[in-house]
Amino acid sequence: MEKSKVYMMDLHATPGHNLLQKLEKLLKTAGFETIDYSKKMVAVKLHFGEPGNLSYIRPNYIAVIVRMIKELSGLPFLTDANTLYKGKRSDAINHLQTAMKNGFNPMAVDCNVIIADGLKGTEYRKIEINQKHCKTAKIGSAIADADIIISANHFKGHEMSGFGGALKNIGMGCGSIAGKLVMHSDSNPAVNRDNCTGCNMCVQNCNYDAIALDEHQIAVIDYSKCTGCGQCIAVCQYDASQAQFNSQSVQEKMMEYALAVLKDKISFHINFIMDVSPLCDCWGYNDIPFVPNVGILASFNPVAIDKASADLVNQMPIVKGSCIDHSIKEGEDKFTSIFHNTDWRLGIDYAEKIGLGTQQYELIKID
Repeated sequence: MEKSKVYMMDLHATPGHNLLQKLEKLLKTAGFETIDYSKKMVAVKLHFGEPGNLSYIRPNYIAVIVRMIKELSGLPFLTDANTLYKGKRSDAINHLQTAMKNGFNPMAVDCNVIIADGLKGTEYRKIEINQKHCKTAKIGSAIADADIIISANHFKGHEMSGFGGALKNIGMGCGSIAGKLVMHSDSNPAVNRDNCTGCNMCVQNCNYDAIALDEHQIAVIDYSKCTGCGQCIAVCQYDASQAQFNSQSVQEKMMEYALAVLKDKISFHINFIMDVSPLCDCWGYNDIPFVPNVGILASFNPVAIDKASADLVNQMPIVKGSCIDHSIKEGEDKFTSIFHNTDWRLGIDYAEKIGLGTQQYELIKID
């Protein structure tokens, strides 16, 4: 099987050759300019970062991508779909405000932001894929209607998929709220009663009124209402609300949604392996990175770029004082050491199986 080319730049810079100039060279070398952008609507899919989280991609990098698309007569817009959990990105009004405050605004990036699935997350297109879990996928309309997909991905840990990279950003990230509900449908949390303090945070933050305190002031989940969005896990400070999900099912559905997004479209993928935090940028904070900054990767193949990114992270030393310092076993995968019940290889293997790309890659480093 022919290897896919994955191009890489490190984060060293010199006078007259800063990181933004280096990113432009990376994209040109990787073939970014070979795409016909002329008068095409180009969705630049990224994560705008939940308020309080500071590990998302800096807008300065996105501005380079936007400028290059415009110079090639493309019509770019920045986009993401609304979240299933209750937060500052669960509707278009708050989502747009969050994007603007975090620097993703016309002044900083010379580009508009369009929330892909509309005001309340109900604007989507059904895309037929006829896969094992999903016959159709509910993809945010703005993304489904775009001509070209450019994914700009902060590579980091993720509790449901092991890590979040190109495939996670495209699959879960492009699903409408209804689509995210399908992908999360096997992932209901559980309450560890011994840990629950009755602080009421999960009750206040549940978007679906699925949690209440019982007569002992212990949280109880009504699974007839629970969507498995994970918000209660995110806000619990006492490790009382805990994830219990079928990792393989969630990851496979995510890959099927990625297949729907990229169906009949030209796409290009950029992974920013920096500030590699243990948790997704959906959380309202970010812990210190658990490995040093690696660099930026670019490829036409979303499977190969994610596999290369995971391999590079696993080759890095551990940051002293990080979440896995002193706890990781020798030779253990770094992502598995953070999330013991999640194997990211399941998603990568399934993505390759359904035709999203090959895991075989050639890593080409540029100066």
